[in-house]
Amino acid sequence: MKFFDDMQIGDLREIGKHQFTAEEIKRFARSFDPQPFHLDEEEARRSHFGALCASGWHTTAACMRLIVDYHKGLAAEMIARGERPAKIGPSPGFKNLKWRKPIYAGDTVTFASEVIELRPSASRPQWGVVRMLTQGTNQKGERVYEIENIAFIERRTA
Repeated sequence: MKFFDDMQIGDLREIGKHQFTAEEIKRFARSFDPQPFHLDEEEARRSHFGALCASGWHTTAACMRLIVDYHKGLAAEMIARGERPAKIGPSPGFKNLKWRKPIYAGDTVTFASEVIELRPSASRPQWGVVRMLTQGTNQKGERVYEIENIAFIERRTA
């Protein structure tokens, strides 16, 4: 992870891709969001969605997994070059979560994040607060997911 001091508004990064299979959609729904249009193709066909679709929470969880994996990979690359990656602190939350379009079985969503706000932490001078706009786009180029996530990122200098 870059240090807060090395980030700029507009920095863009592709987090990764995830394909939502019918089995995975159903497995997540059985555990966390057991609504008929996430569990059964026939029920989903008769719903306003028209076909089996992923829970919005499933989409959010898949995105979070890709973010964590992305940061782990970036840290490993930095360590291999002899660099120390910045620490990522806790997240004080998120804003504006939007499930813009259904994600259907078989869809592949590409997630990317853009830095939209940077500010030093007033209460923790060793940290900066970063606000990112993370978006998911399906294989048709349609934006299907959006969230503004916020995190504390270590500063190189306090």
